[in-house]
Amino acid sequence: MGNRLSKIYTRTGDDGTTGLGDGSRVGKDAARVNAYGTVDEANSAIGVILAAPNVPEDVAALLTVVQHQMFDLGGELCIPGHAAITGEDVDALEARLDHYNEALPPLKDFILPAGGEAAARCHLARTIVRRAERETVTLARHDAVRPEAIRYLNRLSDLLFVLARVLARADGHGEVLWNHERRRPT
Repeated sequence: MGNRLSKIYTRTGDDGTTGLGDGSRVGKDAARVNAYGTVDEANSAIGVILAAPNVPEDVAALLTVVQHQMFDLGGELCIPGHAAITGEDVDALEARLDHYNEALPPLKDFILPAGGEAAARCHLARTIVRRAERETVTLARHDAVRPEAIRYLNRLSDLLFVLARVLARADGHGEVLWNHERRRPT
């Protein structure tokens, strides 16, 4: 492991810049910082799912693997030219997505981001991952970003949607369907 922080504050960012993994400095509002910062936020949101009571062990184990991969992805985005996420990582997400989705009934209606504590937390993490994906796409318009990074975020948000459905059932709450007919005249 590289440098260890013995002191948390450095004062080097007081001028509105931050250091990238390659030692260069950029503005704290740079597209690259937004992308890896939102990946970090999404990773934290996944930790909030894991802190919910009664998360099934298989889901918790999967999300822990995802947290490590998200840390890797943040490093990839923080270090220009670095590669950490692989096609195999994306394939593994797809396999888990297919596994969990197979047992679910087909969706005929939209669902609301609810369904119990763990499911609601999962929906929140999903939306943060979608934002990380959008910000990574924005970064890719200006700087080199490997397609695996964007594909990973895209699959992860899909996986989190399916896991939210699984967690809503596991918690006994079930999914909350969007009532699109509530606005129809009577």
